[in-house]
Amino acid sequence: MDNIFDDIEKDQVSHMVQEALHGSDEGELFFENTPSESFLFDDGRLKNANFDINSGYGARLVSGEVTGYANSTMLNKKSIKSSLDAIQAARGGNEVFISDKKILLPQDRGNTYEDLYLRNNPLESITFDQKIKLVENIDEFLRAYDNRVQQVSVSLAGNYQSIIIFNKEGEIIADERPLVRLNISVIVNNGKRQESGSYGTGGRWDYTRLISKDFYEIAAKKALTQALTNLDSIDTPAGEMTVVLASGWPGVLLHEAVGHGLEGDFNRKGTSAFSNMIGQKVADEQVSVIDNGKIPNRRGSLNIDDEGTPTEETVLIENGILKGYLQDNMNARLMNDRPTGNGRRESFMHQPMPRMTNTYMTNGNYEPGEILKSVKKGLYMVNFGGGQVDITSGKFVFSCTEGYEIEDGKICSPIKGATLIGDGPKALKKIRMVGNDSALDDGIGTCGKAGQSVPVGVGQPTLRIDGITVGGTS
Repeated sequence: MDNIFDDIEKDQVSHMVQEALHGSDEGELFFENTPSESFLFDDGRLKNANFDINSGYGARLVSGEVTGYANSTMLNKKSIKSSLDAIQAARGGNEVFISDKKILLPQDRGNTYEDLYLRNNPLESITFDQKIKLVENIDEFLRAYDNRVQQVSVSLAGNYQSIIIFNKEGEIIADERPLVRLNISVIVNNGKRQESGSYGTGGRWDYTRLISKDFYEIAAKKALTQALTNLDSIDTPAGEMTVVLASGWPGVLLHEAVGHGLEGDFNRKGTSAFSNMIGQKVADEQVSVIDNGKIPNRRGSLNIDDEGTPTEETVLIENGILKGYLQDNMNARLMNDRPTGNGRRESFMHQPMPRMTNTYMTNGNYEPGEILKSVKKGLYMVNFGGGQVDITSGKFVFSCTEGYEIEDGKICSPIKGATLIGDGPKALKKIRMVGNDSALDDGIGTCGKAGQSVPVGVGQPTLRIDGITVGGTS
């Protein structure tokens, strides 16, 4: 990405940014170029094939708690100067130009960090025909595999985000981020009932592993198995009961009900259920929670965050004790803390804020089978769909898309229409057993906050939670 602007070189942009941001608390010019594509194969035919390029920059100046932000798709000197002039309003009356300021020579850091993913454009990893053949093959496989399959929907998506950050210290920091995702949905009908199932996978790699017959057939079978299981599901009993959560994707509950409450901005403003609780016990002593942006090839991983800070492994809860929050630059400064590499933004059109990367609970001491055998009567929840969370109170509602009754320590009939109701801080203290099988999800997480969406990873081991409220259909 040498020639990213029309009429100005990178070192000149760096000088302009340093001059404009001199004396500010934070700021940068964030350039992005992201080609993306998506395919939808539905009802036996290709319904959509889209290609787009998102390209532009965002300029930011932070003074105290006040932020000035401007973005543009015009990649030239005049546009950059106009944007840098516009964000000076955030200074609130401070002098914009200081005569003795020192402009540093640009330091191009490039990719001096340890790469967590290959710098390959996934859109170019296989041909257009191979992409279409992949979604067709999944449809054909499922329809041939079971005659109860009524409808199949397959979506394939990929993008390659290239970013360059020009910061106030004169550094030029770059990263190139591949991302792919495959989703399969299937509807089955046995003549009496119609049910659905789904499965998704992805990460910071290219399409080549997806076109492996073994890979996509295993993925398709997972969606089908969920749908066929739901054909035999019974109404969910309602009330307060013991619930066992499976490892992996059910960590989305931890992400939403707990993770957001540990982001720095909510705690700085005192609006989180975990505000001012560093060093206090917030969960059962078996519980430790980590946010780790440095796991190779994972959907939520980043070499650097969107302010140029290297990502890291951040301990949030250790043996039930709250240890820290997730921080971007501004909130870390205002809280007298340190950045943790969690300043993230959806695109150049958005400001960075503290966001999770890959957030998960670490291993406990129990075998998963041991946890199930400990439950005389309860529910085993394997997959979740949508949910809602109130950050201030921690209250949540989550719908279960695959679950089972537990009777005398054994998995019994599948259930339908189950919802989990509670609040994150209380749920953490109701955890009674933590399994030794901690796993991340298969690469489908997307997190929403303040109108911005970013890719994330979630995970946990098998958990037993006592006395949690279940909304049911019987």
